[in-house]
This record gives sequence, C-alpha cells and structure tokens, in this order.
Amino acid sequence: MGVIITIEGPATPLMVRRKDRVWGIWINNAAVAVDSAPSFYAVATTGPLTDVLSATENLRHGITIDRVIRAVGITSEADASEAFIEAMMRVRTAEGRYRLLDGRVELTDQTLFRADVTLPANLTEGGYKVRLFLLRGGKVVAEQARLIDVRKEGLERLIYNLAQDQPLAYGLLSLALAAFAGWAASAVFRLIRN
Repeated sequence: MGVIITIEGPATPLMVRRKDRVWGIWINNAAVAVDSAPSFYAVATTGPLTDVLSATENLRHGITIDRVIRAVGITSEADASEAFIEAMMRVRTAEGRYRLLDGRVELTDQTLFRADVTLPANLTEGGYKVRLFLLRGGKVVAEQARLIDVRKEGLERLIYNLAQDQPLAYGLLSLALAAFAGWAASAVFRLIRN
C-alpha cells in the first residue's frame, strides 16, 4: 500500500522570459505565457515516487508538478518552449515553492498516516487544495480532496494588510521607524564612545 499527498497553492497565469546577451547587454529576448501554474506545490509519498506511482496513473490523475502546470499552445510562442517550463520549475524548486518529498508520509497503522509539510514564508494566501491518494501496485484505488484556506496571522498579517489597504500610512510608518532606528543606533554608539 502506498499513500501520496499533494498540496497545491493558488494557480495564476505568468510570463516566463529568457535573457540573452545582445551586443554585450543582457536583455529579455523571448517569452512564453503559461496559462496556469501553482504558486506552491508539494508531493509527499510513502516511498520513492517511481515505486509508488505508475506513469499511467500520474497522467490520469495529474499528480506530479509537470502534470499540474497548464501551458496550452506555447510551442508556437518560442523555440524550445519546453525549456521555459523546465526553467520555471527549476527556479521555483530552488525557492522551495515546488517540492518532492519522497518517503515523508509515515504509515502509523494500516489505516492511519501522517505527513508534515512546511509552507514557505513568502506563500500566496488563498485556498490550498490538498489531495490524498491511496495506491496499490502503482494504481490509485481511492482519492480524496479538500480545500484549506491559508493566510498570514498576527503581526505579519497586520503589516500585510496595512501595506495593501493603506500604502501611504505604511510608507510613513516605515520612514518613522527607520528614522527612530537610526537615532537609537546613533545614541548607543555615542554612549559607547564616551
């Protein structure tokens, strides 16, 4: 028996650009529009993904990240358009936004399991889709999906709301805080010098 858990953040369209060197200057030379790419995506499994899931079932249920990204018609937008998608996936993996967590689902009993997934600090707020797959012999025998609302809390939420809803007040507060921090540092250095 195998278990796969996927966590998918809100999906948005985006533009993936390639920089090329033209006359000694790096500029954006080619671009590809991606219809929909999740802001966060994690796949946690009970074992190596290739051992737990067959390629046919992955295609049918869209479990891995390459099956979730929607980029219809990109082949006409640029040469080697698949390289743009691979580059976007590589960048988001390096940022910790796309993760493959082999062996991170613990089976505590025949019917109980547990997986811990850490969300990044710069997450996109919204509805996160969590899908659970129960597999036998590489085939999905049961599937369940839930939507979880994810948002920032506490001081981080207050600062985020202030910056989004009242940018002038946020800017003035930032300037006042920076001026106070500069004055406080100056006062401490004067006391240390004397």
